Amino acid sequence: MYKGIVSKFDETAGEIATNKDVEKPEVYFSDADDIPDEENEQEPKISKKKRKEMNKLSVAELKAMVQKPEIVEWTDTSANDPRLLIHIKAHRNVVPVPLHWSLKREYLSSKRGVEKAPFALPKFIQETGIAEMRDAALDKQDQSSLKQKQRERVAPKMGRLDIDYQKLYEAFFRFQTKPELTRYGEIYYEGKEYETNLKHLRPGELSDELKEALNMPPGAPPPWLINQQRYGPPPSYPALKVPGLNAPPPPGAMWGYHPGGYGKPPVDEHNRPLYGGDIFGVLQPQQNDQQGEPIEKDLWGELQASEESEEESEEDEDEDEEDADEEEAEAGTHSPSGLDTPSGMASAAPSEFVGTESVAGEFDVRKHHRGTETEETVHPRSAYQVIPEKQTSVQGFFGGDRAYDLSTSSGNPPLLGVDDQSRKRKKPGDVDVSVDLDAIQAGDGLSKESLQNMYEVQRQQQNQPQWGFQEDLSDMIAQESRKRLRKEEERRGKH
Repeated sequence: MYKGIVSKFDETAGEIATNKDVEKPEVYFSDADDIPDEENEQEPKISKKKRKEMNKLSVAELKAMVQKPEIVEWTDTSANDPRLLIHIKAHRNVVPVPLHWSLKREYLSSKRGVEKAPFALPKFIQETGIAEMRDAALDKQDQSSLKQKQRERVAPKMGRLDIDYQKLYEAFFRFQTKPELTRYGEIYYEGKEYETNLKHLRPGELSDELKEALNMPPGAPPPWLINQQRYGPPPSYPALKVPGLNAPPPPGAMWGYHPGGYGKPPVDEHNRPLYGGDIFGVLQPQQNDQQGEPIEKDLWGELQASEESEEESEEDEDEDEEDADEEEAEAGTHSPSGLDTPSGMASAAPSEFVGTESVAGEFDVRKHHRGTETEETVHPRSAYQVIPEKQTSVQGFFGGDRAYDLSTSSGNPPLLGVDDQSRKRKKPGDVDVSVDLDAIQAGDGLSKESLQNMYEVQRQQQNQPQWGFQEDLSDMIAQESRKRLRKEEERRGKH
């Protein structure tokens, strides 16, 4: 009774009961009824492996879905998430899985029958000659008798392989080379050490070994040039210039099919090159003419070697000094104006082309202020200005009786050593005093006495040392003098 009640609330039991009712075979009581065939009634069951293969993407569909179809392999379609796998493989700096993961045989099993090459010392160590010295020592040891070998065991001789220190230093610090190392992401695979390194090779450049292997005489074209003239240049290198195909043959070469000939130039019926380029070398001089002047590829700013001897250079220096003295004498008679240097001296520098050139004539280091500061005069300026003289009394030891009246000269330049009161600069005797504006507004202003007091306080603070106390050196001086007197008395007593 309880079992029947529980079965009504149990869903799984009800499903099992309904399934059992469905699975009961149907009973046919007469032959007239259409009895179905048992083979047609049973549906074929699909295994999990076949169902997985049916839902699996093909290689073409996976390549159409991803951004980089070139990295798709035939094993990627059987992954749990092929798109995620291709996304990870296409990411930057991802190290690929080694190729031997899917192989049935053991790793490196193909190298069992290959003879391993003996170990060889690096080239920079072989050049020291240590290998020959060691071989000679081993040969001598083999030739020695049993008594000598036993004696060497008890008292071995040291320093047999004595190499010069300079050779070792040059080997390890000058001629040492780095071993070949794999780069980031490079994985070793079987047969990698037997592959040829092609990184230093360039298309179109034939090495001497290849020319010797092809039996090519010097200046002869490669044997595949005739086929290239017939079928065209290699499509993988569209910018490659091949002599005799889309570039002129080297100087001294001839067209023709004789040994060393460059075949027939590939042109159409209008004598135009089929594959572009200047195969006859006609456009080269025109291009050179259109370019204009040749480009100078020398180093800019390089110091040129002086070809003059020391005697000639000394003579030139003497001449330069004489010319400079003459120019100083001429410039001292008048005061310069305008853009000349108002120093009364003209500087001269030796030049590479002509003897001496005036630096002031070529370079102007003054700033040109335009606008309100200086106005350019329209009337012609004079080359010099005469300053009138005035008589003065001789004052001092080096005083003169003549002076020049600079008040009439234009500009009135300030004299050196005279303080300009108009400049807003702090003089050595000035003291900064801070004033409270509220106190000024509250009272009638600042009195002379209060201002004097503020000035005295600020000056005392500035004159005080950094640590806040006046250093007294009198005690130290008296102590040092006592020490000196005591030492002198001791010396006199000893004598």
